[in-house]
Amino acid sequence: MPQNIAPSTATTPASAFERMLTVLNTLREQCPWDKKQTMESLRHLTIEETYELSDAILEGDKQEIKKEIGDIMLHLAFYARIASETGDFDITDVLNSLCDKLIIRHPHIYGEVTAEDEETVKRNWEQIKLKEGNKSVLEGVPVSLPSLVKASRIQEKVRGVGFDWENRHQVWEKVEEEMNEFREEFNKTDAPVDAEKAEGEFGDLLFSLINYARFININPENALEKTNKKFIRRFQFLEKRAAEIGKNLKDMTLNEMDVFWNEAKKGEK
Repeated sequence: MPQNIAPSTATTPASAFERMLTVLNTLREQCPWDKKQTMESLRHLTIEETYELSDAILEGDKQEIKKEIGDIMLHLAFYARIASETGDFDITDVLNSLCDKLIIRHPHIYGEVTAEDEETVKRNWEQIKLKEGNKSVLEGVPVSLPSLVKASRIQEKVRGVGFDWENRHQVWEKVEEEMNEFREEFNKTDAPVDAEKAEGEFGDLLFSLINYARFININPENALEKTNKKFIRRFQFLEKRAAEIGKNLKDMTLNEMDVFWNEAKKGEK
């Protein structure tokens, strides 16, 4: 065992967390790569780690989830270490600030407010944030979020202050309305398609579908990613079967490819 590295003897969350900080501090002080890192240089790596955690969750790989949680936790502690070097804040400040915020935003647990269901908790959360100085309930939606996730978060945020449909049937009527408006842009016989307007109508259609998914408790990001993974599996099966018979996909007809595609679908069942 290399010198100065204690075996994994931590038996409590506090001691394990302290061990992580000790390792991180040692690396920051002695490792050439770690010494060079800044918040900006770590940013894209943190995003990558977050997506890796997301993939592991969708795959249901518990050991991989554990590993990716550790990677993200290290990144968060690393940001706090960097900030401590400039005197802005440290990991203790981060954790205390988090606990204070959670206590303030859960008055039904730590105060006198009553909230017996999830929707009431969400409404209280948004109202408290407005009292804290936010001018809009949408201020908490990150600008750089992927559009699909952003649409879902926007809808959740405004729902928290009561701006929402009453039932899912109303939302589905909106989906059909947007579908018809989108279709009309491509069924005109007396004028060319207005690409900009068609794009706008398509965006409206997607937004309404995401809204409907929310009403029936489907996470649209998870749903689309699972479909992406399913398509990849089936297409790679198609590529494999084509190679087995010595054919190149570009030389095959769609009917020939459909045979293997259907094989892939049957195999999943």
